[in-house]
Amino acid sequence: MIKRAAETRLIRLARQFRSVAVIGPRQSGKTTLCRKVFPDKPYVSLENPDALTFAIEDPRGFLAMYPEGAIFDEIQRAPKLFSYLQQVLDETTKRGLFILSGSNNFLLQENISQSLAGRIAYITLLPLSIAELRTAGKLTKSFHSTIYKGGYPEIHAKKINANDWFNNYIQTYIERDVRLVKNISNLALFLKFIKLCAGRVGSNLNLAALANDCGIDQKTAANWMSVLEASFIVYLLKPYYTNLNKRLTKSSKLYFYDTGLASALLNIDQVKALPTNAYTGHLFENLMIIEALKYRMNTGLMDNLYFIQDKTGNEIDLILEEPKLLKAYECKSSATINNDYFKGLIYFNNLEKLQLAMHVIYGGNELQKRSNTISIQPWFTPNIFQ
Repeated sequence: MIKRAAETRLIRLARQFRSVAVIGPRQSGKTTLCRKVFPDKPYVSLENPDALTFAIEDPRGFLAMYPEGAIFDEIQRAPKLFSYLQQVLDETTKRGLFILSGSNNFLLQENISQSLAGRIAYITLLPLSIAELRTAGKLTKSFHSTIYKGGYPEIHAKKINANDWFNNYIQTYIERDVRLVKNISNLALFLKFIKLCAGRVGSNLNLAALANDCGIDQKTAANWMSVLEASFIVYLLKPYYTNLNKRLTKSSKLYFYDTGLASALLNIDQVKALPTNAYTGHLFENLMIIEALKYRMNTGLMDNLYFIQDKTGNEIDLILEEPKLLKAYECKSSATINNDYFKGLIYFNNLEKLQLAMHVIYGGNELQKRSNTISIQPWFTPNIFQ
């Protein structure tokens, strides 16, 4: 089993809160982590029809079966349980009684905020990070392979063909998960929408253009985008803007939580196709931005990630907002450093109200420190976002 960075935090939160919710994409390793950390707790999957029927029809009786607590997997499928869980948690002083997991952030957040606010802690478990792959001895020397395989644990643990796995994942996601959130009747059109999103990876989100290309109205496109966000398929990176420049871009940029999934949606069916693929630079940028997000989530830090861009083309791929400092990162897939990589960093660093700790993450192997105070780091550098 691949050790997860979030394991220590899950143990700590279970000692402090009466319940813990582990959320994240389908197949990101939530069940495996919960069962490893709490081997003595009964495990109940609410994807099991019998368990789901019991939980829906008799939630009080269902919970009475587990006086010492349990792990409830995909709990968003039984929303009535949350109100009854509230009563159980209010009547106990035990910590870590129920461990809840689910792959739909929208449904979970909605039910938890209504019934369990203040009684439960959250962990977001995303697919394997570069750091976790390194620790497990499964990180290759090629970022192309890391992009292509993505981070879903089963691909690495069982050596499954990535393309076959993702094609099945996409079909399962559309046929099972999407129906829980929205009543989408035209699933073929929804799949086209997801593929169009993959074609815009690393680009500014333009819902009007996306809707037009898909043949749907903009309201539908916005609803479908919210579905992809809630089910941890796409991640929208927020723009960083202040009063220092009114010409800064204010639209988000579109990325995928997993580069392997994005590659499959782009019909990249073998790793050797990546070095010459037009999307490789965007996918490399996606890989590093989500790596920063995974570090934040695994350590319980807030999502403080942004990008900065003005309307004349000056841009920094990633900004980490710290209390007294802005960390700025340019992400370049090339193995050779080009002085053009520094332009956006230097431009924004020279603005009067913006002082940056500047970094370039690139596809090469050497750690460099230039005289212009810009740190140049290979993509696999440990602790790169600390």
